[in-house]
Amino acid sequence: MDGYPGVTGGDSTQQQERHYYLLSELQTLVKGLPSSFQQRLSYNTLSDLALALIDGTVYEIVQGLLDIQHLTEKNLYNQRQKLHCEHQALKQDLARKHKDALQSCKSHNLVLLKANQQAELEVSTEILTSLLTEWYCSMLLVYSFVLLYQALDVRVREEQKMMDKKIVAEMDQKVIDQQNTLEKAGVPGFYITTNPQELTMQMNLLELMLKLQQKESQSGLL
Repeated sequence: MDGYPGVTGGDSTQQQERHYYLLSELQTLVKGLPSSFQQRLSYNTLSDLALALIDGTVYEIVQGLLDIQHLTEKNLYNQRQKLHCEHQALKQDLARKHKDALQSCKSHNLVLLKANQQAELEVSTEILTSLLTEWYCSMLLVYSFVLLYQALDVRVREEQKMMDKKIVAEMDQKVIDQQNTLEKAGVPGFYITTNPQELTMQMNLLELMLKLQQKESQSGLL
């Protein structure tokens, strides 16, 4: 088996040996899949897959596609985390402004009481009217901040919804790119589809290829 890596067609016997080896390994790995998918992966399908893997090019394609996918996932995650942090900062800033505004009203009332209290601790009608006015202004202040909180909450939900849609759209496009690339590389079972069963089958095929690549790497065959 030392001659397997880099087989390109110069030695048909070597090719046949590598094909048999890959087919045998795939048949073993398939046993770890759910029975419903085992039934769909016929001998001919696995044989075609083994042929596609002979020279190791498909391994490199798959690894490249996965690297791109992981980079995309990381970038999208960072974008969503940045948006989340921005939303948290907006909420904290609004809460701080609300607290400062209420504290300012309370401080003003306290100064007003101390400055105008009579010896008998009675409050004049003028002062009471002023305090009621301040209380009314405080209630308006609270109400205005409630409206601001509601508006911010709507904004946050809409921006998060838009971000989630963007993430789904970009990941869907990556799946299409993977399907298209592997189909052009001649890997059986890969074509552009959104059918859930077919997508699961393609994921299983990717898993088989990755496990086989890992085994060959550990055995020194790659």
